[in-house]
Amino acid sequence: METLLKIDTISQYNSKMGVETLHPLVSIIDFSKVKPILGSRNQFGFYCVFLKEVKCGDLKYGCSYYDYEEGTLVFIAPGQILGVETKEFVQPKGWALLFHPDLIRGTTLGHMMKDYTFFSYEVNEALHLSVKEREIVIDCLKKIEYELKQSIDKHSKTLITNNIELLLNYCVRFYDRQFVTRNHVNKDILVKFESLLNDYFQSEKTQTIGLPTVKYCADNLHLSANYLGDLIKKETGKSPLEHIQWKVIEIAKEKIFDTSKSVSTIAYELGFKYPQHFSRMFKNETGYSPNEYRILN
Repeated sequence: METLLKIDTISQYNSKMGVETLHPLVSIIDFSKVKPILGSRNQFGFYCVFLKEVKCGDLKYGCSYYDYEEGTLVFIAPGQILGVETKEFVQPKGWALLFHPDLIRGTTLGHMMKDYTFFSYEVNEALHLSVKEREIVIDCLKKIEYELKQSIDKHSKTLITNNIELLLNYCVRFYDRQFVTRNHVNKDILVKFESLLNDYFQSEKTQTIGLPTVKYCADNLHLSANYLGDLIKKETGKSPLEHIQWKVIEIAKEKIFDTSKSVSTIAYELGFKYPQHFSRMFKNETGYSPNEYRILN
């Protein structure tokens, strides 16, 4: 059975890597300067951004294995698990940015972290960099490293967090590029998403488990909810939830023509627990209550 190593502080990880802790809440590690280490499964208590410089072989990310390629950026949020336990020493290569949530509390970056949804992406949704993008990432890392090597003063926190924010904003741009270059894959996911919704509403699942959720769709498409949300938003301009609601309303419009069914019956058939919630959604989307729509059409 694999051992899970909990690493709650930056200094713990630095000690494991054999590097000096320059700041208790943030660290930059150039793995080319680190001695070979034994691999382990680690649960992190802070944010991590790993730049993999070479083909790494199997790494266990959460519960899944993934073969990280050269020039891959991996994002880890506090509480997530990465690594694989080995009995042989390995030489890591690449870079790491580690920063504790305490560093960014009360800062602009702290308020924005929820917008960097790639920290909750799944294993197969890592960011693959071009040569130029890799250069930009390393330049950002070196700027942070420079600040860490200076004496800590009243400007340190602002400059460090601003540079972390700059790096993450570049990553948003690079992910946008990856969504575009993977357009054929994205279109396939959209078709599967639409098919999944059609199958769902044609089954009895609405009566047994209610309305489909974004998480349900993401799980069945083998994606994280955040990745599915970002992909569909970039492809269509609408969120998965908006697509689900649109599908509900389109099916409801058809059902309303069947005057033998009450509005409450239609609501329950669609998966609503309370008919008033259905009526409210229908009016918000169409401008009419279900009964008004039935009369007008």
